[in-house]
Amino acid sequence: MTLEIENGKVLKATITPGAQLTARKGSMLYYRGDVRFVPHSMGGGGGMPGFGAVAGAAGRMMQGEHVAMMTVEGQGESYFGHEGLYVDVVELDGVNQLTVEASRLLAHEGYLQTSIVPLTAQGGVRGAVRGAVTGQGMFTTQLSGQGTVAILSHGGTFALEVGNGHPEVVVDPQAYVGHRGPITVDLSAKVGFRDVVGKGSGEATQLRFTGQGTVWVQASEQKF
Repeated sequence: MTLEIENGKVLKATITPGAQLTARKGSMLYYRGDVRFVPHSMGGGGGMPGFGAVAGAAGRMMQGEHVAMMTVEGQGESYFGHEGLYVDVVELDGVNQLTVEASRLLAHEGYLQTSIVPLTAQGGVRGAVRGAVTGQGMFTTQLSGQGTVAILSHGGTFALEVGNGHPEVVVDPQAYVGHRGPITVDLSAKVGFRDVVGKGSGEATQLRFTGQGTVWVQASEQKF
């Protein structure tokens, strides 16, 4: 299985026998060869212990942290895209997890594991407040294992390293795409009188990333 960028907005997947690809439902543009597309059943929320598959799926849908997916298998080449958005690929090494909103997932190798994680697990009450203020919601999605993930963005992404001489990165919530590795995310709010009366800079609320890993930022402040 190989995932590569055909151009900035199209993902090319080389499908091989015995390998599976999980892709966003309806995102196939065209394919060559003996390629099949079947509905992908939602698993339970790996980050929600005590809940079964049904409860995990219900939690995803209620919180907006679910996007219908399909399984791609067979042998050939298939091409994917979604609403003209830019596509980037992220490599997972089997150690560090990728945290990203489900709406930004285009495709990933089928053996990677996905789980829904409450933001309270990423900072307790502060995580919940962050989700409410930024519009992210109360849950996010994590992918783990070794393989490739294709993510979507407005205007393309660039990667910012945290740690190793870069102790923190501060990002606009609307520009944040996802992060990989043991990173702590905190909400930083600097609200003054000018912000209250609507004459501020528009940058009063930011996300502060510390720890060790990589943060992906899009070249736009447009949310999905």
